[in-house]
Amino acid sequence: RGTADWSGMEDPSAPGAGSPPTNGNGNGGGKGKPAAPKGREAFRSQRRESEGSVDCPTLEFEYGDADGHAAELSELYSYTENPEFTTNRRCFEEDFKTQVQGEEWLELEEDAQKAYVMGLLDRLEVVSRERRLKVARAVLYLAQGTFGECDSEVDVLHWSRYNCFLLYQMGTFSAFLELLHMEIDNSQACSSALRKPAISIADSTELRVLLNVLYLMVENIRLERETDSCGWRTARETFRTELSFSTHNQEPFALLLFSMVTKFCSGLAPHFPIKKVLLLLWKVVMFTLGGFEHLQALKVQKRAELGLPPLAEDSIQVVKSMRAASPPSYTLDLGESQLAPPPSKLRGRRGSRRQLLTKQDSLDIYNERDLFKTEEPATEEEEESASDGERTLDGELDLLEQDPLVPPPPSQAPLSAERVAFPKGLPWTPKVRQKDIEHFLEMSRNKFIGFTLGQDTDTLVGLPRPIHESVKTLKQHKYVSIADVQIKNEEELEKCPMSLGEEVVPETPCEILYQGMLYSLPQYMIALLKILLAAAPTSKAKTDSINILADVLPEEMPITVLQSMKLGIDVNRHKEIIVKSISALLLLLLKHFKLNHIYQFEYVSQHLVFANCIPLILKFFNQNILSYITAKNGISVLDYPCCTIQDLPELTTESLEAGDNNQFCWRNLFSCINLLRLLNKLTKWKHSRTMMLVVFKSAPILKRALKVKQAMLQLYVLKLLKIQTKYLGRQWRKSNMKTMSAIYQKVRHRMNDDWAYGNDIDARPWDFQAEECTLRANIEAFNSRRYDRPQDSEFSPVDNCLQSVLGQRLDLPEDFHYSYELWLEREVFSQPICWEELLQNH
Repeated sequence: RGTADWSGMEDPSAPGAGSPPTNGNGNGGGKGKPAAPKGREAFRSQRRESEGSVDCPTLEFEYGDADGHAAELSELYSYTENPEFTTNRRCFEEDFKTQVQGEEWLELEEDAQKAYVMGLLDRLEVVSRERRLKVARAVLYLAQGTFGECDSEVDVLHWSRYNCFLLYQMGTFSAFLELLHMEIDNSQACSSALRKPAISIADSTELRVLLNVLYLMVENIRLERETDSCGWRTARETFRTELSFSTHNQEPFALLLFSMVTKFCSGLAPHFPIKKVLLLLWKVVMFTLGGFEHLQALKVQKRAELGLPPLAEDSIQVVKSMRAASPPSYTLDLGESQLAPPPSKLRGRRGSRRQLLTKQDSLDIYNERDLFKTEEPATEEEEESASDGERTLDGELDLLEQDPLVPPPPSQAPLSAERVAFPKGLPWTPKVRQKDIEHFLEMSRNKFIGFTLGQDTDTLVGLPRPIHESVKTLKQHKYVSIADVQIKNEEELEKCPMSLGEEVVPETPCEILYQGMLYSLPQYMIALLKILLAAAPTSKAKTDSINILADVLPEEMPITVLQSMKLGIDVNRHKEIIVKSISALLLLLLKHFKLNHIYQFEYVSQHLVFANCIPLILKFFNQNILSYITAKNGISVLDYPCCTIQDLPELTTESLEAGDNNQFCWRNLFSCINLLRLLNKLTKWKHSRTMMLVVFKSAPILKRALKVKQAMLQLYVLKLLKIQTKYLGRQWRKSNMKTMSAIYQKVRHRMNDDWAYGNDIDARPWDFQAEECTLRANIEAFNSRRYDRPQDSEFSPVDNCLQSVLGQRLDLPEDFHYSYELWLEREVFSQPICWEELLQNH
């Protein structure tokens, strides 16, 4: 099936990874000498404990557009730049005392505050970089909430939001946007950064101040609250329009940030604070295009405009009511692990324990018999894979109701009544595609009447009554997506360009952003994936890789153990925030482009696939995901706004190692779910890309992610496993029946999809390359028709009147009058003309 080099990527569940080589029969290389069952079981038990599969409680995670307001603001700053809060305050107070006597900012009337801001913006237009930086720091202090006059974190956040609305109304955003353009084009700063052997946070001081102000304004104004005044709501809509339809160069603000990303990745501007750029880019796209709730509302509106039936459910809301897969019951497993019996006896005890479960699904009862074990022995790799998946999803026999006879795990908190009362039945409404109905009728007609009728799904003559009922049931669950309608319309526009006329394309923010990104989109996607690769925890440091730590490393490297630990936490947190922003940005772009037009989505998807996005995401998940999600790379007392109000306590190595008391890291779990959703979007209904998952051996990598007890993450993992089960072979399915059962219980059903048996007619390897080529041709035809119209003169009207053609006035160059006689002699008179042949050809 092929192999791939992922620069040191190792599969812990593969044979030989972390264990002595075997000969395929479970032996340690010797002939006829089996390995001790107790030793193998002890090794597996040790690995399970190291990966935390036993101790993982159910994670109470609320998925949304972003984290809490304070958390999103705190992630803008690294711990290394905390001393700059004091610098900003000093710059503001020095300037404020020269303009206002005897008062503080919070005591001023609104008109006086506006007058002072206008004076700040006037003083910002000076030649001296040093004086300009001090004024910019004073503006930044206002955007940060004038924390020197506040008593609590709530006050800081309140005044930060108030000041940002005030700054925007006075034109601060436009002024700082001009300064940002100047700093981006500052060739002196770029060249000096290129000459330095080591770039530090000092090289990006001006850029960081400007980006901080812009980010605080975007994030504070983007946040909607019921108590907002009408003026603030009007200002928010005006700001959204300004970001979407920027007056500078007539392009959206997001394109400027995309250009900063590509310039940074090209090595021309290594001093750019890339984390701040990515955070600002993500929030600008979210603000201008809309978040997940806005996407759902747009989808409902667009289906109504196209005359399609309304949606049966909201996917995110359905997932919120699902329950995560549970590990085995702890008490019995502890007794078994202490006795450490042979695997055969252990299997028998599991069977006796499962007799306690009175409400079992018939499929799971059949699976528990494990009838296939007597047919042929499984290899060590399959046994390892089966043990991982079964221990993860063991106890998930009845997903919809918790059996009262089985006590909950002691570490699991008692669930509320809302989370226990689940509706009986499957969580999703089944769906059927038009293609599935056509395929079903094609097989039925071939079987019963011996010929087919193409795409006709209405004529049922000659078919038996059960087939009629089946077709009726399929049509009742038929789902027509917006993409299906868009593809059909595109086919008609390609066939009849003259009769259908020119397509009217609404100038929405999404459409304008796509037009601006179109010609540089491959570079944008490659740059984002380069940074994602550098920030992935599984990546190895390389000398030729890009340096994403330029805005976190101090000028003087730490010399004590405490300073080194603090910097290490800061670096890891820095990388996590980068992964979070890129994953959320790519997911938002794909979802909005798919809703705007399916071929815009496919264009972005293809370039992500061509840039090796699929193996990159798998490389990211080839780690201990449970440890990544529960990582404590944060120091709460150093987070904004806490660090601006409270005196910094004395940090110790013990306090840094202990971290916070949170159950999990929100941003890391958010990133993992986003990357899984991204992988699902790239591979859905794409058999060639599904084969990439198989070739890169993603099944054991994804199965290890099921150890995380969070319903949404498990759902998207199971979706990825479902689409490739038909390619993994019968033995894999036999060894992973618990995973198959979980897929059946959690993932949406396609009514005549035989995913569990591998009989799909679409699974033809020779069609995979043609599938991608056809898709690429359709994308190019769409882009050419809609966005290259001035160059496309094939269907432009032709003037056939001789007088009007010869009577047109042409602008000739000045030297033509001096050389036209020579041109006539050389090109016309001296050339022989065969008039008979010329007349025959015309």
